Amino acid sequence: APVIHVSGRLYPVEVIYSPIDPELEEKGEITYVDMALKTVDELKEKRAKGDILIFMPTEQDILETCERLSGRNYRDNPAVLPLFARLPASMQQRIYNTTSGKIVVATNVAETSLTIPGIRYVIDTGLARIARYMPRTRTNSLPVSPVSKSSADQRKGRAGRIQSGICIRLFSEKDYENREEFTLPEILRCNLAEVILRMIDLGLGEPARFPFIDPPADRSIKDGFDLLYELGATEKKRGKTTLTEKGALMAAMPLDPRISRMMIEACKEGYVEETAVIAGILSIQDPRERPVEKAALADQMHAPFKDSDSDFFTMLKIWKQYHREWNDLKTQNRMRRICRDHFLSFSRMREWVYTYDQIMNIIKDQKIRINPAPEKMDSASQYAGIHRAILSGFLSNIALLKEKNIYRATRGREVMIFPGSALFNKTPGWIVASEMVKTSRLFARNVARIDPAWLESTGGRLCTYSYSDPHWEKKRGEVRANEGVSLYGLPIVTGRSVSYGKINPKESHEIFVRSALIENNTAWKFSFLEHNINLLKRLENMENKLRRRDLLAKEDALAAFYSERLGNICDTRSLAKLIRERGSDDFLKMTEEDILVAMPDMSGLRLFPDELEIGNVRLNVSYRFSPGKEDDGLTVNIPSHMASAVLPGHLEWGVDGFLNEKLFALIKGLPKRYRKLLVPVSNTVDIILDEMKTGEESLISALSKIIYNRFKVSIPALVWEEVEIPEYLRTR
Repeated sequence: APVIHVSGRLYPVEVIYSPIDPELEEKGEITYVDMALKTVDELKEKRAKGDILIFMPTEQDILETCERLSGRNYRDNPAVLPLFARLPASMQQRIYNTTSGKIVVATNVAETSLTIPGIRYVIDTGLARIARYMPRTRTNSLPVSPVSKSSADQRKGRAGRIQSGICIRLFSEKDYENREEFTLPEILRCNLAEVILRMIDLGLGEPARFPFIDPPADRSIKDGFDLLYELGATEKKRGKTTLTEKGALMAAMPLDPRISRMMIEACKEGYVEETAVIAGILSIQDPRERPVEKAALADQMHAPFKDSDSDFFTMLKIWKQYHREWNDLKTQNRMRRICRDHFLSFSRMREWVYTYDQIMNIIKDQKIRINPAPEKMDSASQYAGIHRAILSGFLSNIALLKEKNIYRATRGREVMIFPGSALFNKTPGWIVASEMVKTSRLFARNVARIDPAWLESTGGRLCTYSYSDPHWEKKRGEVRANEGVSLYGLPIVTGRSVSYGKINPKESHEIFVRSALIENNTAWKFSFLEHNINLLKRLENMENKLRRRDLLAKEDALAAFYSERLGNICDTRSLAKLIRERGSDDFLKMTEEDILVAMPDMSGLRLFPDELEIGNVRLNVSYRFSPGKEDDGLTVNIPSHMASAVLPGHLEWGVDGFLNEKLFALIKGLPKRYRKLLVPVSNTVDIILDEMKTGEESLISALSKIIYNRFKVSIPALVWEEVEIPEYLRTR
């Protein structure tokens, strides 16, 4: 399309460049506020005629400049007037009502939005707060940045409206020439979610391929899609992004996607009117006013409205009070006075009412089903319902307490509750905010306490799950694990015990087989388990007798036996069902062939009886192969009433299976002067075994006699007492 230039009529404007000394500025010895004041002083010394307009980037700079100018005694005693968007309308009107000399200190609102009469001198810092949206962190940023050439020229033009003027720029001409030609278009500085939602609904194709005049960055488009996904408005089907049922409804509502999502949830919760009030205030400028010279009084008048848990409920209280007054007074003049007394902007309150009405009409037009509010409605249930609705629209603006007023926000951000919030210094554990704005630091504005229990159901598909400590629980008859749930990197559930079978069937099956079946740790009684455990005990006893650990299959082989027959079964209930379906549990009963990997010497096993006969008494014995443990070796179980009938000498003999080793150890342990007479020891032991007969006397006594009779070596009893033999060869 052709570009048509229409020039306005302007008087000549002289541009004077008066840059700040960069070295002094870097040292902090001078600021642009100081430089602006110095420039005003110079103009007043020259008795320059005409009003002065000073452009400052922030409200704080404006207030500081006005305060310092008011302390100067200029001869013409000019009125010093601030001008910024949040300034009450009555104070903005003073700019037009003051016809004598004035100095106006303004933000970039005075570039194009307002035409200030009488201005002949413009002092331009060349700076402004320019709203930017940062897709990576989903943060609205208001950094102080150099303005573009076009903005600087607009500011210059303010000095030439009624006569020739002068524009004094507090930056260099080179700086001006190096600046961007135009301010970045808003589409490149805003969240694109609403644009993308409309495009999908209208079938306009991929936003990345759409012929925008100023195409947005790929990252901004991705962020818009991500936000719509967060709000539940979109889903992927066959690689294509489509609208969900919620998304189609949101697209039909001419509202910001976050607001429309809030309202859909409010219909579900049954708190439509209250949420519409909050949605209305989020769509306009805050109606509360706080004039600098009456800040303390304004705070005092606003204090009764404050809700210690929620800035949103603070707004609800203002709304309710406004309507109570309206119902009583019924006249606009009286309402203006009431608003003025309470430091509320009457025009913004009316805009709020109008916005609320629009939202309610949209809900009615869409014929959305509205659930009734809970029958037993109390303040807690109302708070929960309304804030769950708010949460659905601002899910990525949740934060977890880190320290007083400082919170861990989503995407690794750290945020501070805005000092003007009713929750400042209250330190709730979790909060949600309607916006995260970065100025001097990242602030959470419009904040409310939330219950983290709401987050999982609201977050839905956005939640990520992790599991730790999977373990068998005998009482429940299943594998359980500790579940953790996080949302945007914040832990919303920790240590919740859940059934692990459906989450990880393979691992659950392995734990079930090893912890429940192999370890026989089930509350249910299964005959195959009893059979297998008894078989294992019998075969393990063979290993203990022979002091070997290479006869039985390892645990992995036993686990494989069950796994081959059970598939992915991982709980006792499913196991019992399978057994019923098979008709019996015989298919799970092990045989010796399933367990043994090597056959033992059966003749050797006969030397390890399960009972010992001492006199006329038969005693049970047990074997343990546990080197270093107290019960390692042979243990004779003697009932207490029979203890007196069993003498220590009887127990020295032990069992025939250990006798060879015991004799070898006894002779090997003799002092050298005796031992050398009995070498080779192994041959000596064989001879002794051939001649030794178990009798009533002790083993040592019988051994001494044979050694003396056969080898003519006399060994005193005291010498035998000092001989050390392995503990497992001593009978207990």
